[in-house]
Amino acid sequence: MPDQNPHHGSNMSLERRAWAIRRHALRMGEVQGQGYIGQALGVADVLAVSYFHATTYRPEDPNWEGRDRFYLSIGHYAIALYAAMIEAGILPEDEIETYGMDDSRMPMSGMASYTPGMEITGGSLGHGLGIAVGAAMGLKRKNNPAFVYNLMSDGELGEGSTWEAVMSAAQHKLGNLICVVDFNNQQADGPTRDALATTPEAPKWQAFGWHAQEVDGNDLPAVVAAFDAARALTTDQPRVIICNTKMCKGVPFLEARESNHFVRVDSDEWAKAIAHLDQEMPQ
Repeated sequence: MPDQNPHHGSNMSLERRAWAIRRHALRMGEVQGQGYIGQALGVADVLAVSYFHATTYRPEDPNWEGRDRFYLSIGHYAIALYAAMIEAGILPEDEIETYGMDDSRMPMSGMASYTPGMEITGGSLGHGLGIAVGAAMGLKRKNNPAFVYNLMSDGELGEGSTWEAVMSAAQHKLGNLICVVDFNNQQADGPTRDALATTPEAPKWQAFGWHAQEVDGNDLPAVVAAFDAARALTTDQPRVIICNTKMCKGVPFLEARESNHFVRVDSDEWAKAIAHLDQEMPQ
């Protein structure tokens, strides 16, 4: 299949794309004075690789049948996905100023009925992978070579429905399914690994029949290599990439805050965070 994503051939580096995703997200957070900005900053590198290296899509036609599907199971990460879709040209940049407002196409939680390019409505955790399994089955039966990506959080590893979907994917030999876990080890009540014993993560997925990789999710070359390896497999195993990320990555004074699941950003700090990014803009 020819490459249908014009951004894949762009001279703009993935570092610059990740930087832009972080900046778009901060601008949206500034509009509302709040948002899950810690997650957006942390997952920006993963989204840069997803949208500007790994997935096939047409920005002008979000419903193109030949596209790779990118599912956001974690609905509260919508601010991050909007930022990626703005950078990808799926959403116009001038809509940043409408984020979270009445009648906006960018509500604070991801909703497919509102937003072009938002494939599913995320909300209660643990549902996205099950939906992705169904979509991957459908594409496989239609002989559609597209991949289904499901971005989920480490908190969803504590949901029983997640593991039912994991078993189903292996049972149905869904080699067209790539699950991406954003493992930032943070939940509303504290560290993920204190809430439920999840380690070792990769061997658990392997025991369920998946091809599993674990990488530093803020190391762009490592993330690229993991996505490339997942796509290049010739087996019918479903694939998972566990991406260890740092909350608030790229803005040191926010990274340093002890509680950053819904990180507090004072009104004067949004501009400070954006100014810091502007000083660090990659070429």
